[in-house]
Amino acid sequence: MDYVKGIFKNRPNRFIAEVEVDGSLEKAHVPNTGRCKELLVDGAAVWLMPSDNPNRKTKFSLHFVENRGELVSLYSQQANSIVYDAIKDGKIKELSGYSHHQREKTVDNSRIDIYLANEEDDCCGMSFLTEPCYVEVKGVTLIVDGEARFPDAPTERGAKHLKELIKLKKQGNRCVVFFLIQHPLGSFFRPNWENDPVFSQTLNEAYDEGVEILVYKCDNRLDGIDLVPESLDFDLGKSFANGIVND
Repeated sequence: MDYVKGIFKNRPNRFIAEVEVDGSLEKAHVPNTGRCKELLVDGAAVWLMPSDNPNRKTKFSLHFVENRGELVSLYSQQANSIVYDAIKDGKIKELSGYSHHQREKTVDNSRIDIYLANEEDDCCGMSFLTEPCYVEVKGVTLIVDGEARFPDAPTERGAKHLKELIKLKKQGNRCVVFFLIQHPLGSFFRPNWENDPVFSQTLNEAYDEGVEILVYKCDNRLDGIDLVPESLDFDLGKSFANGIVND
């Protein structure tokens, strides 16, 4: 991909960033609805993908920002693609062995990011799916003292997805919430109790009900993003400056 380097100046709303490119102020689409306030600061170097679509309101999309010497991916929807491709390629051992892979499975009023199952044939030669597994993917960019935390802003939608997984788990399905750390400095995961206690509590409830939690990180480069094939640890308790409190 041919990225254009720019300098972040301002974010007038969650979808638009004002960036300086070759001395001119341009508008760029921000493909991440999180606050990202610790990343998108005045003067930060950003990497933009230009668009030749004449119907677009912005000439660029903001894909990467440099933070503490590292390249951070802000393209939140790309997290789903990275995880999906890694599952199909057998790079996530906990989710290997499935023969059926599907993106955006509709369940009631929600869409789960990834649906996995095994395809089998009955005695009449008809195919059917068994051992269903539902995977919801969350991209994580907020890093606090090496801890990756999600969300960086309250997300009712995120809590709704967790409740859907809880319901599916109670129906006998395998369910997984997958946190993909998109900042190279993250080496451990914890829910963001301070920013969103509702999501954090719901995540604890989901885990208690048997919903699995997987944490991986990605290797970010301008010529491509790859999943690092090693799972990371997590803790669901609250974290404070003077220590950790597990409720």
